[in-house]
Amino acid sequence: MKPAGAIPLGYAADDDFMLRIGGERVDALIAAAGDTPLFVYDAALLAARVARLRAAMPGQLAIHYAVKANPYPPLVAWMAALVDGLDVASAGELHRALDSGIGAGRISFAGPGKRDRELEAAIVAGTTLNLESAGEADRALMIADRLGRVPRLAVRVNPDFDLRGSGMRMGGGAKPFGIDAAEVPALIRRLIAAGADWQGLHIFAGSQALDAAAIAETQAATVALAASIAEAVGAVPPLVNLGGGFGIAYFPGDVPLAVEQVGAALGETLAARAPILAESAFAIELGRWLVGEAGVYLTRIVDRKTSHGQVFLVTDGGLHHQLAASGNFGTVVRRNYPIAVANRFGRAVEEEVSVVGCLCTPLDRLGDQVGLPRADVGDVVALFMAGAYGASASPAAFLGHPPAIEMLVGA
Repeated sequence: MKPAGAIPLGYAADDDFMLRIGGERVDALIAAAGDTPLFVYDAALLAARVARLRAAMPGQLAIHYAVKANPYPPLVAWMAALVDGLDVASAGELHRALDSGIGAGRISFAGPGKRDRELEAAIVAGTTLNLESAGEADRALMIADRLGRVPRLAVRVNPDFDLRGSGMRMGGGAKPFGIDAAEVPALIRRLIAAGADWQGLHIFAGSQALDAAAIAETQAATVALAASIAEAVGAVPPLVNLGGGFGIAYFPGDVPLAVEQVGAALGETLAARAPILAESAFAIELGRWLVGEAGVYLTRIVDRKTSHGQVFLVTDGGLHHQLAASGNFGTVVRRNYPIAVANRFGRAVEEEVSVVGCLCTPLDRLGDQVGLPRADVGDVVALFMAGAYGASASPAAFLGHPPAIEMLVGA
């Protein structure tokens, strides 16, 4: 039997062992949605997560939500009311951010490969563009000149360091993201000379880290790098976006990130920052850490079969909705996400099973030889940690199955 990750705090069941999400019974949620598979996001858990982060971080630090983690429109609108800004990575995400009601000046647009029409949309809206290359800077300036607009431009820096222990390294060495640190001062001077509204720096070194000391170390290095660039330019960056990198504990043995430790260290770093950054504002952008634990993926068992002595629970969902939980989204070794039988939540383990999806591929496995209570056709499997990089990060069109339904509860 293989272990599964720990179910996050905030979930409980009724006396009949029916899981509740956002105070609502799973059977009632499915009835309201009309079908499974279904993603359910708990608005109260989202709000609690933001509140915990604000309490842990230095008071002057702005909190931004990275829309790529979960672009479901009602969730984006809910988050927009809780945070200080939204970070987007495409024109589609930009439009969702604007539709949330947040002001365009509180949106930043990062990501390599922005097309001219995306640059134009951001400039017209008044959104900050985080420039990823000198060529992108040239195109943005030309488009702004054609439109007769003053563009809001920040520079994304590719630092000479990465986030130690991060799941995805976004900085250090040759990267498609950002502009190498040594080249940044000259570019900023050129932006200022061209009359652009220079908004500051965006420095993102890595993601999905659980080591508080490593994150603190990287944040200190990021603040020092920002000061070095500012001194070379001879100008104060209005905003220094420190990136994110906060991970969540998906798997057995993972220890949740001590955000209070990160916040205390960051407070010391900001208090000791170089004088040239004295008037700079600071922000962090988080996606996964804010929304990941607040989502549950519900999928109904449509078949129960035994093959060579192994029990398989076949569901109406799968990797086309939850690619990460299947182990096919960047993990080297497949491990089990937190998983339960939603209508037997809290009951004792009775058997070892593999939970598989409805796709014609052996990769479609949502739970590998996990211990669960006895489950039969019609029962509902719940996969936790489903609030980030779920529906929008999965190949929804694969094999022509319908997309999952999404729902925000408790808002």
